[in-house]
Amino acid sequence: MKLESLKLFIGKEIVYHRVTRIIMKILIVTDAWHPQINGVVRTLDATRCELAKRGHEVKMLTPENFKTLPCPTYPEIRLSLFPRRKVTDFIEQFLPDAIHIATEGPLGIATRRHAVNKNLPFTTAYHTRFPEYVNARTGLPLKITYKFLRWFHKHSHAVMVPTKSMLDTLVTRKIGRPALWPRGVDLDVFKRQERNMKDESPVFIYVGRVSPEKNIESFLKLDLPGEKWVIGDGPVLSKLKMQFPDTQFFGAKKKSELSYYYSQASVFVFPSRTDTFGLVLLEAMACGLPVAAYPVTGPLDIIGNSGAGSLNTDLGVACTDALKIAPEIPLRHVKSFTWEKATEAFEELLIPIMHSSQRQQNTAK
Repeated sequence: MKLESLKLFIGKEIVYHRVTRIIMKILIVTDAWHPQINGVVRTLDATRCELAKRGHEVKMLTPENFKTLPCPTYPEIRLSLFPRRKVTDFIEQFLPDAIHIATEGPLGIATRRHAVNKNLPFTTAYHTRFPEYVNARTGLPLKITYKFLRWFHKHSHAVMVPTKSMLDTLVTRKIGRPALWPRGVDLDVFKRQERNMKDESPVFIYVGRVSPEKNIESFLKLDLPGEKWVIGDGPVLSKLKMQFPDTQFFGAKKKSELSYYYSQASVFVFPSRTDTFGLVLLEAMACGLPVAAYPVTGPLDIIGNSGAGSLNTDLGVACTDALKIAPEIPLRHVKSFTWEKATEAFEELLIPIMHSSQRQQNTAK
């Protein structure tokens, strides 16, 4: 670890006296990784790239290195089998200067156990409303999963969350020490393209996982002018295709392909009530799309009073109101969301590990 800055701890508050920066070996542990297509994977991928640009050595500990089985109700997620010994070996061989646990799955639990047993500091993240997702899929009471989350994040130096609303939620739920880690969008990948639709009627588009917790039916049931498009894959795709034959379903698309579909649409519809952020909101705005959504966590934090979208408890009204918003407004608003700023916040929340050799050097001095 190359020391280039100083962290001062005052009570529970963290004050950063920035001289330059710390160049570190950073371990990021995640149960969600490629080939999954979701906001967690995209966030970690972008953060890894930005950290490398800033000079850090980053290693990812993912299910790729383990025998796995599919997660019940979410088979795209692979759960690592009996990872404890292998996780310990991985950490002891890499000797990271900082550990970040991104998910609360088997790899996250095994890493947490090792860190607590060895008295190693670490940070965690809260990417999704885990209790609400589990409840929607299995009916498991929220109090059980929230109790698990309080245990999991108890020893974390900082539980990184994407929005102020989620930070307030974790404070209310007494989950760890929440801290803000914002998100960004790659404006070189997501940018407005020429609209080549022959028909000038509006197109309302949803992009994301096609699963129960996304509340997509609330969008597809609306009586709206023009067309409805759905980009994505998931467990309820076949059901929705049968239920809504007039909707165009395009399946999952690569990141490089999404700008085309965003640019052909008129309004981006985000019907979820449970997302903590919603990277797709930024992607859509980067392509000039106004947003229509419920006034809930995620849209409230991202859109706010910017005028880049319409938030309404009546999603149909939000959709028709969003049609009146010029593309220049979301294009201007989205420029404040960069991965560079987001990664700087992530970097400052990491807590360096002092290894035994470093402790000996400090003692000798």
